[in-house]
Amino acid sequence: QVQLVESGGGLVQPGGSLRLSCAASGSIFSINVMGWYRQAPGKERELVASITTGGSTNYADSVKGRFTISRDNGKNTVSLQMNSLKPQDTAVYYCKIIDNRGRGYWGQGTQVTVSS
Repeated sequence: QVQLVESGGGLVQPGGSLRLSCAASGSIFSINVMGWYRQAPGKERELVASITTGGSTNYADSVKGRFTISRDNGKNTVSLQMNSLKPQDTAVYYCKIIDNRGRGYWGQGTQVTVSS
């Protein structure tokens, strides 16, 4: 089995920062893509950022210039540094990995609330 454990969510004021982390463990075939998604109440789950094994990144337009994704291939971890947070960033954030066989795995989600 594969486990993804997320940490780092919480309550922050607008303009503040948070760092999310996700650690993958278990019977993982070689990881290809690691990423973060989010789902706000009443909305579809959307991609926030992703990163390949080689370090290529992809960001949602709404977070470009504010969020930075990074990974440690040796430790099977992925992080999301979130700066200049806005109330519209409020959502449950999910970690996802895709292995080299195309299988996807999700974390349990961590709540991020941006509010004064």
